Amino acid sequence: MDFTLNARETHFRDRVKHFIDTRIRPRDAEYRAAHESGDRWGVNPVLEAVKAEARAEGLWNFFMPPHSGQAHVDESFVFEGEQLTNLEYALCAEEMGRISWASEVFNCSAPDTGNMEVFHRYGTREQKEQWLRPLMNGEIRSAFLMTEPAVASSDATNVQTSMVRDGDHYVINGRKWWSSGTGDPRCKIAIVMGKTNPDASRHAQQSMILVPLDAPGVKIERMLSVFGYDHAPHGHGEISLTDVRVPADNILLGEGRGFEIAQGRLGPGRIHHCMRTIGVAEEAIAAMAKRLLSRVAFGKRIADHSIWEQRIARARIDIEMTRLLCLKAADMMDKAGNKAAHLEISMIKVQAPAMALAILDDAIQAHGGGGVSDDFDLASAWANVRTLRFADGPDEVHCRTIARNEFGKYSEFKADRPSSGDLGVAR
Repeated sequence: MDFTLNARETHFRDRVKHFIDTRIRPRDAEYRAAHESGDRWGVNPVLEAVKAEARAEGLWNFFMPPHSGQAHVDESFVFEGEQLTNLEYALCAEEMGRISWASEVFNCSAPDTGNMEVFHRYGTREQKEQWLRPLMNGEIRSAFLMTEPAVASSDATNVQTSMVRDGDHYVINGRKWWSSGTGDPRCKIAIVMGKTNPDASRHAQQSMILVPLDAPGVKIERMLSVFGYDHAPHGHGEISLTDVRVPADNILLGEGRGFEIAQGRLGPGRIHHCMRTIGVAEEAIAAMAKRLLSRVAFGKRIADHSIWEQRIARARIDIEMTRLLCLKAADMMDKAGNKAAHLEISMIKVQAPAMALAILDDAIQAHGGGGVSDDFDLASAWANVRTLRFADGPDEVHCRTIARNEFGKYSEFKADRPSSGDLGVAR
C-alpha cells in the first residue's frame, strides 16, 4: 500500500496551503475587524478582495469531481474549475478548514458546493445557465432547504412541505429551518425538498424544486444561533413558504426523484465537512501545544505536566487515524462511486467531528478562561464542529448504517423470537 502523494495531489495541496499562509492568514485580523465594524449581515470587503486574488491565480472551484459519461450530466455545459477528484480535494479542503473563511475564498464553501453538484448532475441546460453559472463565478450564493422544525428530519420521509401541481406551476407550503446561507444578501436560490405525492411509495413521495428567495410567499422568519453564534453573514434561517408559486420547469429531474438527488448530493457534502474538520483539529492541536509551552504553573511549564503529554499524544494519534480514514473514503468514492463508499462515508462522518471536538475541548482547557472566550477561535470552532454531529445526518443514522453492515456479516446467527417465559413474564 503506497501512501505517497502523486505530483498532482501535492501540487494543488501546496498551492492552496501557500495561498492560505501568505494571503488569508495575514489578513485574518483585518477580515474580523471589517466584520465587526461594518454591516455584519453584508458582504465582507476583505473576503471579496482575497477571493478575487484566488480566482486570478486559478485557485477556484476545486471540488467538482469529473462526471464524464454519468447519467443526467449535460457534457456540453463546461464546469469552470479544476475538477479535482475527491482524494485530491480532500488534501486541499483540510488546509481550507484551518481558517473559517478560507473555503469561500476559493468558492468552495457549503452549501454552494453541494448545490452546484446538484445543478451539474441533475439540472437542465436552462437551470444551469440561470443558476449554476453565477454560482460557479462566485456572483451569488445558494441554500438547501430540507430540515423542518415540526418533524424528525433525520428521516427525510417525514418531511411535510407540500408541493402541489397547479397547471404550469407548483404551489409550495411548509416551514424549513437550519437553512444555512440564507442570511447572506447574495443568497438568491434555494433547492427545496418537499412532498409532491403523499400516496406514492415511501421513497418516491419527495421531490426537489428550485425556489428563488425573492419569490412571493418566501419569508425568513428568523436567523438561528448556534451556541450563541449567529454566523453572520452566512446564517441559518427559519423560513416559511406560504403559497409560493414556481414554474413546473423548476422541478429537478422529475417528481419523486428527491431521494435520488439527495443521495447524489449528500455523499460528497458529508465528506467535505470531514476534510475541513481535520484542518480545524490541526489548528487546535497547534494552539494547544503553543499555549502549554508558553505558560508556567506550579513551578514548571504546563507542557511538562504528564497529563498534557498524554493529551497531546492522543490528539496527534487521533488526527492521523482520522485523516487516513477520510482519505480512504475519498479514494473509494473516486474508484468505486459514492454508493460503494457509503460505509466509509458513514464512518468518517461519525469519527471526524468526535475527534475534533475532543481535541478542541482539550485545547480550550489548556487556554483556561481564555479558551471559552472569543479571544481565541476555540469556542466558536467547537460550536461549529458540534453542529456537524447533526448536519448531513446525525451520528445515530450513520452508526445504524455501520452496525447493520456489521450484523449482516453474521446473518446466519438468527435467534428465535423469545417466548413470554424467556422474557421473565410473571404468571
